[in-house]
Amino acid sequence: VLALVPLDQYAEQPAALMEAVPGDPCVPVIWDEYKALLDAHGEDSQRIQMLERFAFYERAKKAYAVVATGETAIYANILLKKGVVQ
Repeated sequence: VLALVPLDQYAEQPAALMEAVPGDPCVPVIWDEYKALLDAHGEDSQRIQMLERFAFYERAKKAYAVVATGETAIYANILLKKGVVQ
């Protein structure tokens, strides 16, 4: 997706992940993959926002587009804020 749709360069946090639910023993290793992908596409992986579960759902309700993949990792949901395509 990042090869075709750059992130918003003016947004403070153009990507958001759902925080692990408190008490959940799962370690979301997919987050490291996401950070590596962001870095590989010239995006700053340090600008990822972590959202509480229900805050993530509320923000996702306002999404313009949804891309469903075959990813099965837990906590693999990610919100991306599109920037200007040059």
